[in-house]
Amino acid sequence: MDKRLERILPRVQKPARYTGGEYNQILKDRDAVDLRLAFCFPDTYEIGMSNLGMSILYQTMNSLPFVWCERVFAPWGDMYAEMKQAGIPLYALESGDPLSAFDSIAFSVGYEMAYTTVLDMLDMAGLPLRSAERPSLLPLVWAGGTAAVNAEPMAPFIDLFVIGEGEEVNNEVLTLLRQAKKESWSKQDFLRCAARIGGVYVPSLYEVSYRGDGEVAAVTPKDGAPAKVLKRIVEDLDASPFPTRPVVPSTEVVHDRVCLELFRGCVRGCRFCQAGHVYRPIRAKKKETLIRQGIEALQNTGYQELTLLSLSTSDYRELPGLCDGLLAYCEERSIGLSLPSLRADNFSMELMQKLQKVRKSGLTFAVEGGSQRLRDVINKNVTEEDLLNTCAIAFSGGWNNVKLYYMLGLPTETDEDILGIAAMANAVLHCWRTHAKNKNRGVRITVSTSCFIPKPHSPFQWEAQISLDEYRRRVELLRGAITAKNVVYNWHDAETSFIEAVLSKGDRRVADAVEWVFRNGGRLDAWTDYFSFPRWMEAFEHCGIDPHFYANREIPMDAVLPWDHIDVGVRRQHLLRERERACRAELSPDCRHQCSACGAAALLKEGRCDG
Repeated sequence: MDKRLERILPRVQKPARYTGGEYNQILKDRDAVDLRLAFCFPDTYEIGMSNLGMSILYQTMNSLPFVWCERVFAPWGDMYAEMKQAGIPLYALESGDPLSAFDSIAFSVGYEMAYTTVLDMLDMAGLPLRSAERPSLLPLVWAGGTAAVNAEPMAPFIDLFVIGEGEEVNNEVLTLLRQAKKESWSKQDFLRCAARIGGVYVPSLYEVSYRGDGEVAAVTPKDGAPAKVLKRIVEDLDASPFPTRPVVPSTEVVHDRVCLELFRGCVRGCRFCQAGHVYRPIRAKKKETLIRQGIEALQNTGYQELTLLSLSTSDYRELPGLCDGLLAYCEERSIGLSLPSLRADNFSMELMQKLQKVRKSGLTFAVEGGSQRLRDVINKNVTEEDLLNTCAIAFSGGWNNVKLYYMLGLPTETDEDILGIAAMANAVLHCWRTHAKNKNRGVRITVSTSCFIPKPHSPFQWEAQISLDEYRRRVELLRGAITAKNVVYNWHDAETSFIEAVLSKGDRRVADAVEWVFRNGGRLDAWTDYFSFPRWMEAFEHCGIDPHFYANREIPMDAVLPWDHIDVGVRRQHLLRERERACRAELSPDCRHQCSACGAAALLKEGRCDG
């Protein structure tokens, strides 16, 4: 360890964030590999080490014998200040080497508010921020993650983006980079070749032009780049590598447990949900694979909790049998089994009884809308009766903690819809009074709301976000309507949601504001401790950018969208059809009852998904 670090670490919170040396970390001989990769997560250790995607890719990239992939996280403010004062550059946990020693720097970016932290990490590595200012091939700076489905606000900073799932394409990029390094290619020659790899987007090979009204006029490829970049997927999840020996953090993290991914995609088609569309088509693992992987991971880590993950866990076809197989191992060892992302319309007594065999945790349901009309608009096929029936089952089984999630500002929302949230919370409270076996313990019902953010590649991508003042008014309306002492109301702040909307729907011009925010102290903007709304607004003004143009404007249906050259497999016609159905408050059936012909199944060799 660097002697300077030894002096610093006693002065910072949670020094284990910065030491490495964890159980199951992957160590290799520097001299025995051809490429060194710094795998960066633009957030703190606790967040990054809880990210299953990062754990999977850490293993798949390290499976290449010629690559050593090491982890890098953003330091918290105290460590950041100490490193700056001591002149310590950003370093990787496995070796402790500075990022200047690496051939490649890759970022996993799942959230737009992490953009300034990406720039901060590049700066801490001593690298110029913009791709054009890094003329050499090495180090190659690339990125992937959900935020890459609209890469434009970060396009000037990143050499190439991976669109879609990285298990296979990442290794193809690294194999090509190995060849380019050995043969001393120029950066431009490498990028032109990389653009031919499916799922690789090279921003410098596309020219963006604008109309007089500020709309994007065209995105034009050059040097042989494809007109559209089609996302990559992993077709067979059972055959795909999964980390059954994940790195065990040396300090407490957000999700300190084994996580099993049941399937990718979602059968439901909620119209506000970006993830439900960009992760299509639906592909599920077999329960036998999951049982084996779960038990191996528990044995290799010593964790006392296992969580089943997906966009809608209770939609997994083999869930009862999976729970039986895992509980046969977990129950006698007092290992907890938790199932987040449950739906109120298919929660069963059988499932409840399986869950409570080891320990009870709170139940969380994403209801989203306060009236049936609004839930039909967003295609959230859950009724109040579904929710109350589920709560009755849970309360009679001994649960006394329920969280209900909603969004404010959904298209067509009225005050009546908002007041319906308070009425629904009261109905849940009455349900507890009716069905709870033990009322001495009391009940806690938590209502949480966030501001609707229109996201690219969803049926609501053309919609406007409501204004800050209007969002605050709706929060106050709901706040005044919730009066029961057993009901707690939490709401997300409006300012962060506004900036997220700007970054989500932004084009390349927004990059100037991202850089200005960073150069004026912005980093870790995903945290309220660091987020500064006035700084962002000053950045927009300084750069001549109207943030309301991106966040609060309804986009014409025939407009060229900044992300139109990124193809996630879902047809534009499907999104338009779903938006029209939303205007009529018309439900669409889920994929298991009727194929929506969204187009994503064409990404599979057999042309049909597990929906």
